[in-house]
Amino acid sequence: MSFQYVKEAPSPEEIIKQFPLPEEHKKWKEQKDREIARIFTGESGKFIVIIGPCSADNEDAVCDYVNRLAALQEKVDDKLLIIPRIYTNKPRTTGEGYKGMVHQPDPEKAPDLCEGLIAIRKMHLRAISETGLFAADEMLYPENYEYLSDVLSYVAIGARSVENQQHRLTVSGIDVPCGMKNPTSGDLSVMMNSCIAAQSGHTYLYRGYEVKTSGNPLTHTILRGAVNDRGQSISNYHYENIMRVHKMYENLDLANPAIIIDANHANSGKLYYEQPRIVEEILHNRRINDTIHNLVKGVMIESYIESGNQKIHDHVYGKSITDPCLGWSETEKLLYRMADLV
Repeated sequence: MSFQYVKEAPSPEEIIKQFPLPEEHKKWKEQKDREIARIFTGESGKFIVIIGPCSADNEDAVCDYVNRLAALQEKVDDKLLIIPRIYTNKPRTTGEGYKGMVHQPDPEKAPDLCEGLIAIRKMHLRAISETGLFAADEMLYPENYEYLSDVLSYVAIGARSVENQQHRLTVSGIDVPCGMKNPTSGDLSVMMNSCIAAQSGHTYLYRGYEVKTSGNPLTHTILRGAVNDRGQSISNYHYENIMRVHKMYENLDLANPAIIIDANHANSGKLYYEQPRIVEEILHNRRINDTIHNLVKGVMIESYIESGNQKIHDHVYGKSITDPCLGWSETEKLLYRMADLV
């Protein structure tokens, strides 16, 4: 047998008991979750900005970054709602490379997933305690979601996971907004089918139990661009792309139609410095078309303290060790600009 059972992982209940979310912070989260939900239901006109590093690789740098976001949030609170990206799982197309803090709490040491589960929870709890902001994470592994289920205010399903049945059914039991990205092929029907599945109730096996879910009405779409058969990036954040998704929503019986647009990945061709220009176009389209204004609820931006990226052993504080990110000075300017344009 090729599987080697290294050690038994602690259950979510064990880790949450060891590192609980304080009662006062639970009240903060209830308030924040209501505020976010009101944007997706159309009751609030604020614009969502899901922003942060490609992958959260260092607790000190990540919390430093989130503190900067919290200070800025106070200045743009009437227009923007900032959700920090604290992405603890990193999907790897070939399976090679750094897979995120849940795999390697220290990127320069061997994988230790049991320690990683503790490290990611402690990082989220610290960010909440210091800033009052509740983060977004990508649900790369559905069974791992429970370790952070009480601290996340947003969940993203990636382009390579969106067709997976277990991801779709797990989202149907989540109580916070979940975004379904279009697959790397760009087939929008896959993304829409995921929303249909996740907004419906299901009975299935999860973490060794037969479970029932009631459906997640805040499940929505994320446009992240695509890649053609030549490996070239194809953007889908333009006016015509948004109107196409609008037409697809019109033909489906889905609650709370909404789009979040990922300004990086295939939409920018992974040219991180293009993100401000892309956001400008998105906000322009919202201003000139009421349908787009009502449908596009926010954007995703990859940003960190230092611009670009580095190798794991370079040790530049606050610089991505995975995909390149926008630096803080450019990020600050962009967020103020967005507040002016929303």
